[in-house]
Amino acid sequence: MYNTFKPEQPLGLMDFVRAAKSCIKEIQPRELLEKMANKEDMLLIDVREHGEFENGHIKGAHLVPRGILEAAADPAYPKHLPELAAARDRQVVVYCATSGRSAMAAAVMQMMGYKNVINLDGGYMRWTAEGMPQEHEATF
Repeated sequence: MYNTFKPEQPLGLMDFVRAAKSCIKEIQPRELLEKMANKEDMLLIDVREHGEFENGHIKGAHLVPRGILEAAADPAYPKHLPELAAARDRQVVVYCATSGRSAMAAAVMQMMGYKNVINLDGGYMRWTAEGMPQEHEATF
């Protein structure tokens, strides 16, 4: 049966982002850099699109665009990403450009049984604005 929930006003993107941020953990760029320097066991997931990733990303990040996250994280899906599907008990840090898409991704991952998902507050834009190290894809 279909859900009959109908808000008085249609919900917008920022309503979903606020709802997601109310139920997830976030990390500051400097804290993430420290975790990386300490070689903490973590899986770093970039949920932006391929072109955004090519223009710069955090070293060691796996690209899993937001639009395919649920499939990539589901071990029952034939084309899942094995490292992500097996990370339900690992620390997983997600990020996007500004932290909206990744907040929603973190909330969904929690619903999928991931126990320690953390969103990068401010996303890649804040990461770069604070002078954190970046990786760039080679272009030919």
